Amino acid sequence: MSSEGVKEDCLGWAARDPSGLLSPYKFSRRTVGRDDVSIRITHCGVCYADVVWTRNEHGNSKYPLVPGHEIVGIVKEVGCSVQRFKVGDRVGVGTYVNSCRECEYCNDRLENYCEKGPVSTFDAIDADGTVTKGGYSSYIVVHERYCFKIPETYPLALAAPLLCAGITVYTPMMRHKMNQPGKSLGVIGLGGLGHMAVKFGKAFGLKVTVFSTSISKKEEALSLLGADHFVISSDPEQIKAMAKSLDFIIDTASGDHPFDNYMSLLKTGGILALVGYPSEVKFSPASLNLGMRTVSGSKTGGTKDIQEMIDFCAAQKIYPKIELIPIDYANKALERLIKRDVKYRFVIDIENSLK
Repeated sequence: MSSEGVKEDCLGWAARDPSGLLSPYKFSRRTVGRDDVSIRITHCGVCYADVVWTRNEHGNSKYPLVPGHEIVGIVKEVGCSVQRFKVGDRVGVGTYVNSCRECEYCNDRLENYCEKGPVSTFDAIDADGTVTKGGYSSYIVVHERYCFKIPETYPLALAAPLLCAGITVYTPMMRHKMNQPGKSLGVIGLGGLGHMAVKFGKAFGLKVTVFSTSISKKEEALSLLGADHFVISSDPEQIKAMAKSLDFIIDTASGDHPFDNYMSLLKTGGILALVGYPSEVKFSPASLNLGMRTVSGSKTGGTKDIQEMIDFCAAQKIYPKIELIPIDYANKALERLIKRDVKYRFVIDIENSLK
């Protein structure tokens, strides 16, 4: 919060109203506390959440609003009690920057399910009463618990999408043991999340089928991302031919779509993990009961899972496909994101364009 006598030393881009239009904005960050890490932001991924909150789609956005929760950068200062990081370290920050640290979920390192609610990286009320501001900015101050080490070998620009898109599909895949070589995975939707699900699936040794309504994505899915099969989800014959053939499905689609069709593709005991947000989920009980199937929900991941995923991506050389953009392209990027015109994640080059 800015007030008289406080130096406005952080430069960002903010939306001022529900038009969502972003423009330069100066503000102040909190001083570095004993457990905090101050990070010079080098890159920030562009997530659909940035569209939702800048345009007040949930009706509770707090303006001026600085979006961005796929943040990477370099540590520039640490508090006196910080153990895990030092100045110069390469780090990431994801979708939340605080939690109660006392409930059973925080104790299990599932801070994203904190009983009091995790504090989102932007447009949330932090412990000191200020409104959090995200990664479309020059630096950020975060408690060390919610920061993650990025290995030296991993390019910072490519690490940004791991902090939301990557972890959102990795977590349910690990929870439901979708890392068993030779098993079959279906991925619904081929955007930022879907393309990471394909990459993880191939790294786990799965046979991966991509489902999309767009034939234009076939070549990308098979050649660029290495999927084994591609199915037009609106074609009843293609769907019918896949009946009871999949062990797992990751559903990343947020547009409304029929669920019974996809449930019919699961083997007995198969699992559909939903990570998208359609307006409703509707299917016949028979789709579930007769095939002993499971439908499961998931959102991002806890701090233990996030670090584990980053290290896994570095070890396996799993890299998101990105389009690197300057900050002054952010408004255009959000418009293109609404039109699904990105392969597969915009990443803002903060250090070279935010001056």
